Amino acid sequence: MNHDASLSAPPRRMRRIALPGLAILCVAGAAYVVRRPLMMSAPRCMAGRWHGCFDTFNGVVLITLVALPLTVLVAWALARRRRAAGGTSAWRMSLAEVGMVHGTVPFLWLTMMPGGQAGADAPVRVSLIPLRDLVTMGPLGIVGNLLVFAALGFFAPIRFAALASVPRILALGAGCSVLVETAQYVLRLDRVTSVDDVLVNAAGAVLAALASRRWWRTTASEVPSDRPRPAPAAAG
Repeated sequence: MNHDASLSAPPRRMRRIALPGLAILCVAGAAYVVRRPLMMSAPRCMAGRWHGCFDTFNGVVLITLVALPLTVLVAWALARRRRAAGGTSAWRMSLAEVGMVHGTVPFLWLTMMPGGQAGADAPVRVSLIPLRDLVTMGPLGIVGNLLVFAALGFFAPIRFAALASVPRILALGAGCSVLVETAQYVLRLDRVTSVDDVLVNAAGAVLAALASRRWWRTTASEVPSDRPRPAPAAAG
């Protein structure tokens, strides 16, 4: 009997239970802290009103939290389908797919919200000098920009082994951020198109990728190599 395997099984099982539980507690704690602003947006969101719900920070956060159970249900359905098809790492792959969407779309929604003078007559504001806007961002702005593509950086290398490297995640975060900044400029959303947003967005994606490195390195090692394997030597 392998005593080492029997002793290591309970800790692994406990980790699998503890990590989702910790995530649920963090979400519940964050919701409790911001419960009053969220409840102010709840009546308008329930009534389906655009103004006061879908175009406000509180409304987007509320919708994101309300949609969380549906997100978990979708991940469960995808994992079950993968298991039925005989796929490996069903839960990890499904959570990565759903996590990328659920964790990125709300931030894109917020960054694409138009300002007070959005439209054809909106002033064009472009800042191409690196690090100049960091002072005006403030701590809250910097944290927000770090989180824009954090979910993408965390889950993308878990789902796609081709992205399982820091330079590729850096390029992915920077590329997505450039697209967002370009869209803000072209659509005249009354927002500042800043190179610092790109730098901080990309840094957030890389930091999140480093946090999930334990899982995406394993995913990369599971991908079969295209190189032909040498034939086993014949027994003499």
